[in-house]
Amino acid sequence: MQENVIKDINLAEEGERRIEWARRHMPVLQTIRDEYERTKPLEGVRVVACLHVTVETANLLIALEAGGAEIALAGSNPLSTQDDVAAALAARGMHVMRSTARTTRSTTGASKGRSIFGRTSP
Repeated sequence: MQENVIKDINLAEEGERRIEWARRHMPVLQTIRDEYERTKPLEGVRVVACLHVTVETANLLIALEAGGAEIALAGSNPLSTQDDVAAALAARGMHVMRSTARTTRSTTGASKGRSIFGRTSP
């Protein structure tokens, strides 16, 4: 498994605070997360996401992880990546590659995500 690519793991505490704040304002997703924690419908599933790294995305991925999925997140845009959120997800054990470059080739998240799981082809 590839190491996380994040700006600074020391930002994780602030990221956790922000993720928790957003969670309290997302009751439907919290209900899904609670159900997934009980039933584990995604056990054994690997989810690769290329998304904006935000508190909303974090809560979605945390819900999927609660359902048993293994998550790899590749940031889709360096301008929307919230570094504290990326650090918090990495500190939770999620595979995270924050977007840092601005070329088409370097922001191809699907191939980043596959490489997190040790694959280079679909």
